[in-house]
Amino acid sequence: MKKSLLLFILVLPSLQALSQDANSKGDIVKKGISFGPLPVVAFDQDKGFQYGGLLNLFDFGDGSHYPHPKQQWYFEASAYTKGTSQFFVTYDTKHLIPNIRMSVATTLVFDKAMDFYGFNGYQALFDPDQLSAFYRLDRKTFTAKADFVGNIWEKRLFWQAGYYFSWNKYGTVDLDRINKGKEENEKFTGETLYDKYVRWGIIPDAEKNGGNISALRLGIMYDTRDFEAAPSRGIWAEANMTMAPKFLGTSNPFFRYMATFRHYIPLAKDDLVFAYRLNYQGSVGSLPFYVMPVFSTIGKEYDRDGTGGYRTVRGIMRCRVQGLDVAFFNAELRWKFTRFHVAKQNVALGFNAFTDGAMVTRDYDVSYKLIPTSSLGLDPTYNQNLDPSLSDSFHVAAGAGFRIIINQNFIIAVDYAKAFDKRDGKGGLYINTGYLF
Repeated sequence: MKKSLLLFILVLPSLQALSQDANSKGDIVKKGISFGPLPVVAFDQDKGFQYGGLLNLFDFGDGSHYPHPKQQWYFEASAYTKGTSQFFVTYDTKHLIPNIRMSVATTLVFDKAMDFYGFNGYQALFDPDQLSAFYRLDRKTFTAKADFVGNIWEKRLFWQAGYYFSWNKYGTVDLDRINKGKEENEKFTGETLYDKYVRWGIIPDAEKNGGNISALRLGIMYDTRDFEAAPSRGIWAEANMTMAPKFLGTSNPFFRYMATFRHYIPLAKDDLVFAYRLNYQGSVGSLPFYVMPVFSTIGKEYDRDGTGGYRTVRGIMRCRVQGLDVAFFNAELRWKFTRFHVAKQNVALGFNAFTDGAMVTRDYDVSYKLIPTSSLGLDPTYNQNLDPSLSDSFHVAAGAGFRIIINQNFIIAVDYAKAFDKRDGKGGLYINTGYLF
């Protein structure tokens, strides 16, 4: 909480607008550019403490569209104490191309200790007593995308189209770095789970080091939200597909689809809202293993790490739920309990209570391809996946959080969630920005 309050104190003086008036609700109507370079001070249970800087710019024009910005930019360079460095640039506008919304994003991430708990949820045993390096791999990714959205019917039904490129480099973790400064009995010297999957042939040689993704995305969207950043009413539903054929430059071709339904129900005007999200992300045929830990979106957001963690299922370890097809849900009660002005900024405070869950609905093939299944050399601890009677079940967590909402667009979020099953981790604290959906 102290970290979020520090960020709150730093945010207010740096957000500026060229001019402002008051509307009928008492909010200050922002005009011109609202911006400020801010320190990143946050925490993620899966990644550690985050530090760095960001620049978030909102262009409100003459104020006639407030609280909807005409265009917005986001820049971030930050790192986490558990070994992740990341650089993000996004731009979103509804006015540059007439009647078309354009969103572009590029990301560069160096993840020296990416979470890897195997495939198919509970089929992959998680041993909480195992040294953490066992469940890590090294990942480097660069992504770039351009998405476009246009009206089909009454600014409620929209088409979506875009191009997506991703370069992915995978490998085993740097044990010298991980073991640096540790006592001999604390050092990890064996194979990681990723190493075992490669040796057993569960991860094919053609995929083990990653590959390029060059894809086209097409979709349809229905959107009746009253406001994007913090909706109080409406429906936001999407269905899209990602086509990554060989001729576009994809290393390991695949076809993926996703459907998401979000509903915002006001219970007490705009101050008490029940919101829920249902998501299904599937594929036709198989998928490269490095595609599964990615939650893909069309629009102003960049792609996130896969199911588990802050942006998908809070309280469940990052990338804990990986399979060819995955379903997850979020249900959240949001309460804005006060509104006021500070330094000519509109500020609201809120609480939220929630439950999140996920499950693999179609398994990845985890049969041993390079070693006979009768071999005595197989580690029985990680041999559960050969039992056809095993299947995944819902990974569920619940928790509560706090929100600081500035000018209805910049949102500081603090959430804590606890998993119901210890195989999903010990729970998670997250200090970040924005509502989950």
